[in-house]
Amino acid sequence: MKKVMFISSTGGHLNELMQLKPLFKNYDYCLVTEKTKSNISLKNKFPKVSFLVYGTKDHLFSYVFKFIYNCFKSLVLFIKYRPKYIVTTGTHTAVPMCYIGKLFRSKIIFIETFANSETKTLAGKLVYPIADKFIVQWESMLKLYPKAECWGWIY
Repeated sequence: MKKVMFISSTGGHLNELMQLKPLFKNYDYCLVTEKTKSNISLKNKFPKVSFLVYGTKDHLFSYVFKFIYNCFKSLVLFIKYRPKYIVTTGTHTAVPMCYIGKLFRSKIIFIETFANSETKTLAGKLVYPIADKFIVQWESMLKLYPKAECWGWIY
């Protein structure tokens, strides 16, 4: 069975990623997101869940340290799970994992957020060059990401 890592930051990105939950049963999967009070219960619902440290750019000083920590923890999680595929809806939490995965020859599948129909996200800009499959949810995004595929809304 193929090993797949589903990863996103918390909030709306995680909500989008969870729309893919029916696919989980088809793979040897793990779920990675940031640890917050609102999603700690995922540990009870899914057998393989790992958490990164939650950080926000609103607190830039502490965010830098949390981001660096999450990069190292992402490497550890990658080595632990060794996924063949990484599926992500973004954002900052997922970018380091995508680059780590690419380094170890995992296939990267990036789904640009539903929230953007006219502009690129920073995560999208960073992952687009290395993504094996880049999916947008709005046809208007194809002009920004010419190699992308539009699969429609995830909801």
